[in-house]
Amino acid sequence: MSAANEPIASPAATLRELFDVLLLDLDGTVYQGKNPIEGAVDALRLGSEKQYFVTNNASRSPSDVAEHLVDLGFDTSEKFVVTSAQVAARMLAERIPAGSAVVVVGTDALAQEVALVGLKPVRSADEGAVAVVQGHSAETGWPILAEATLAIRGGALWVAANTDATLPTERGLAPGNGAMVSAVRAATGQEPLVAGKPAAPIMDDAIRSSGARRPLVVGDRLDTDIAGANATAIASLLVLTGVSSAVDVLRADHSERPHHIGFDLDILNQSADTSAIGPKPGWSAEIEGDVLVIVHDGTAPIDTLGGLLTATASAWENTGSWNSIRVLGAGTEELRRLLEL
Repeated sequence: MSAANEPIASPAATLRELFDVLLLDLDGTVYQGKNPIEGAVDALRLGSEKQYFVTNNASRSPSDVAEHLVDLGFDTSEKFVVTSAQVAARMLAERIPAGSAVVVVGTDALAQEVALVGLKPVRSADEGAVAVVQGHSAETGWPILAEATLAIRGGALWVAANTDATLPTERGLAPGNGAMVSAVRAATGQEPLVAGKPAAPIMDDAIRSSGARRPLVVGDRLDTDIAGANATAIASLLVLTGVSSAVDVLRADHSERPHHIGFDLDILNQSADTSAIGPKPGWSAEIEGDVLVIVHDGTAPIDTLGGLLTATASAWENTGSWNSIRVLGAGTEELRRLLEL
């Protein structure tokens, strides 16, 4: 699989050296709730490319996001943060007159972004609202969802910051903004315009802000980060530190297939070949009946990631023709565990 902007790797090049900008997801990629992903701070320090943090989470302002990242040890500032709240506000400003009232379903940070583009944030459909913007908030409840529903059923434009069904936290997956969007969708029969990944607007804004010519999207979700990269023909790296699992990768639809896979962000500092999808030394994978059989033949050192990358190439070539997985060979226990066998 290739992307329009992905350079040809030289054997000596690390993955990050092939790109001028990293477009990094936050939740599940660089941190999990209040805690950084282990090794993420050190891994990102080693590069010279620009690093932009691109998040679907609209609950905090860019300055708050940057402050949190700095507190965790990352070297960044507000300038390098792109949020779905900013993008959603921009989309609204392009579609409705200046000064228009917008029902805000979300945090005060989202309301502030609406105000910054010259619109009037409100919390009631009765305040002349001509649009609704919906982003994640842990405080979202029935009353504000009702206001959004009333406004949309009355003809208001509806923009969702993102449609992620779940949100990674330090305790596990919790309901994301997409779960709340689904409630309004069910109540109105309408579909929102979407600012965040996998929709193109947030990627377009991140590329414009960063001036990227060869960006690499880095994320933990196939259905948002990777699908968003593919939708805009950008190369992508999936890290297995968040939502999507190794099994999810093997079963990924064409639109959600990454170009590179790593266990964590340190893969950026290794040879680009190390993370590229395809056969790796000592490993083979083929379909036998309806089973994806992965074998290590003992001719090379055990490399669990290499086994996954080899299996992924075979699985994608044989979509729909296998139902189960078998791993064979001495020392392959780690790959079996990774694939939940």
